[in-house]
Amino acid sequence: MRKIRGSISPVRRLAVLAVTGAVAGAGLIAAPAPAQAASFYTPPASFSSTPGDVIRSQPTELLLQIPGVRGQWPGSATRIMYTSTRQDGTPTAVTGTVVEPTAPWRGRGPRPTVVLAPGTVGQGDQCAGSKMLSLPMSIDPTKPSLGVNYSGLEMNLFLLNGVRVVMTDYIGLGTPGIHTYVNRLESGHAVLDAARAALRVAEAPADAPVAFSGYSQGGGAVASAAELAQTYAPKLNVKATYAGAPPADLSKVITQIDGTFISGAIGYAINGLAARYPALNPILRKETNTEGKRTLKQVSTQCIADTALTHGFQPTTALTKSGKSLAAVVKKYPEIQEMLADQRIGGSKPNAPVLISTGLNDDVIPHGQVVQLYRDWKKQGAPVRLANDYTPPILPGMVLNHGLPMMFQLLPATSFIIDNLSK
Repeated sequence: MRKIRGSISPVRRLAVLAVTGAVAGAGLIAAPAPAQAASFYTPPASFSSTPGDVIRSQPTELLLQIPGVRGQWPGSATRIMYTSTRQDGTPTAVTGTVVEPTAPWRGRGPRPTVVLAPGTVGQGDQCAGSKMLSLPMSIDPTKPSLGVNYSGLEMNLFLLNGVRVVMTDYIGLGTPGIHTYVNRLESGHAVLDAARAALRVAEAPADAPVAFSGYSQGGGAVASAAELAQTYAPKLNVKATYAGAPPADLSKVITQIDGTFISGAIGYAINGLAARYPALNPILRKETNTEGKRTLKQVSTQCIADTALTHGFQPTTALTKSGKSLAAVVKKYPEIQEMLADQRIGGSKPNAPVLISTGLNDDVIPHGQVVQLYRDWKKQGAPVRLANDYTPPILPGMVLNHGLPMMFQLLPATSFIIDNLSK
């Protein structure tokens, strides 16, 4: 059974505009957040530095509700702000959402928790998933910006099986500061600390089963969490991880995504790196042209649909003073190569079963670097499986070969996680 939309739906410009118009015409435009909701995302002047501690929480609504029925279906949602850790070890506040399912857990032991790590949604604060649970699409005509939360179907599959779900917004997405897109340590920390926070919100046993699931950016985040768990969060009872199309080696991903429909997402990664590696900023000033500087600034406040419409198919050669690709510029600077090496996933062994999926013809996340991650973990003795998708090339560069494998793997991946949680 094949369902669900791709993690970064490749739609043509006219299709996006048509959908936007239809949504607006139906009255489904999200109004600017009220002051109370907006203030939720501003951390207090001081907060607990313990990873996974809950800084604040408030009830929030899901899309599906039954009037007159006590509680919500398929679960009751709580927006949370919790403590996590930046790559330099300093504490930081992250937001997310915990959903307690209406359905009972029929497996063994206490109700388990799955952390959903979203795929690429953008770098602007308005793109945070916790802001789009009551309506999975938001349109801000003042920017303008189109945000889409496409994790709903996966979330509901777990909820219907009685599994608690927590979805992280990641560091800097919704909260102050730049979203450190595909940062290995910060993504992994955000996932692990979301699990700890969810257990505290639910007042669940500290050793209740936990699992991680994500695709694309989310696949990299949960892959990082899987290998960091035994050192960063050793008390978590991790049972399984599904890492779909993980960007384990950014040096390979940059080349693959260049010139595609979501080429502008490279800017997210550059902005995130520049926020954590000050040495990158003078290089960017030296190497990027006016268009390059404008693009980096613009994408920092966009959602992925906005970026696709404004920078889709733009090659990185158009952003550099030399006219060379970003990959060629990276080769000139050993310090940038070291930054990218810091983000490489695969150096540590996951302490629980992992299912990795990859498309042979994925036009965003290279198949080869996913296979290398599998080999790296396998060599360390990790209990890891690899699922290949053989969808033939379909309009290369339109991201169909990245989105379709996500749809085809959804049910097998969900079954893999639930089976391991039930043991």
